[in-house]
Amino acid sequence: MAPIESDAAFATRLAVETGELLVELRPRLFADGLSQWDVKDAADAAAQAFIAAELHTHRPDDAVLSEEEGQTDLRRFDTERVWIIDPLDGTREFSEPGRHDWAVHVALWDGDGFGAAAVSLPAIDAVFATDPAPPMPSIDRDRPRMITSRNRVPYSAILVSEGLGCDALRLGSAGAKAMALIMGEADVYVHDGGMFQWDSAAPAAVAMAAGFHASRLDGSPLVYNERDPWLPDFIVCRPELTDAILRSIWG
Repeated sequence: MAPIESDAAFATRLAVETGELLVELRPRLFADGLSQWDVKDAADAAAQAFIAAELHTHRPDDAVLSEEEGQTDLRRFDTERVWIIDPLDGTREFSEPGRHDWAVHVALWDGDGFGAAAVSLPAIDAVFATDPAPPMPSIDRDRPRMITSRNRVPYSAILVSEGLGCDALRLGSAGAKAMALIMGEADVYVHDGGMFQWDSAAPAAVAMAAGFHASRLDGSPLVYNERDPWLPDFIVCRPELTDAILRSIWG
């Protein structure tokens, strides 16, 4: 009998294989002349179907909280093992040819902490996981670099930018933003415009495994598998910047 796949290996494989499916599907959707909305919907559906089948086959006893299924799996309120999934984070970017800032999020919330997680960036053939955790990147720049949304700058990000004198970088997906820190491309990611648990679970888990600070905007811990899937704010940063960031926001 083949050995049972560990949670960490399963999370990584699921993120990678879902990403490969999306990379293969993407040019076909563009070639079909679909609208951006139809491209988004088709990609979301395909990724969700693949992940759901894999979870049903390999983790049938675990509950699931997924962007595409919402809270339909009510087992999550009575179990400790819950897979928190975003099959395609950054659908807008996926639907725009040439953009790479979209991601697949797979996280396991086990009791009161993360059991495993992975974030894949399929367009650049990259995956980051909690085990093995990526190393904290070395940086050499005069000013911290903050990563923000493409279409809005949260007020908290303005406060942090002013407080720390940050340069700015804009990307789409929350997973792509958080992984930009792990790749050494940025130092701070602050979001206060509203999120759901599946938007930040896997990015937070991977970032913390790599040694980054991740928390709510007030510095309190991130807690997942809450009944309300809304988790509206989020900070990821290099640990040495944490105190200065919180002071910039709260004074």
